Amino acid sequence: MVMRTISATEARVHFGELMRSVVENDQPVIVERAGKPEVVVMSVDEYQQRLSAKKEEDWRIALRQARRVGETIRKRRGQQLFPPPEEIIREMREERSEHFLSLLR
Repeated sequence: MVMRTISATEARVHFGELMRSVVENDQPVIVERAGKPEVVVMSVDEYQQRLSAKKEEDWRIALRQARRVGETIRKRRGQQLFPPPEEIIREMREERSEHFLSLLR
């Protein structure tokens, strides 16, 4: 699909017609300034669909990254189990306390 392109001047002069055309034809229009594409005019429906698709894609990307991190952790740890959460919390509290005490010295 080839997107229609118009100049910024034409868009300004015929903005009402441009809006109607974009909505009725359900096709975005590129607006150029000095021959360079600057903006795209699209319907609110299309914009919302694109936002929704982007959010879904962002979620999928984050899930893929989390799975890769999990796989990396499993490979590095092998069969070694994680310590219980209580032990990790205790160690972190001890480290924090030591850090604060060192600041007072």
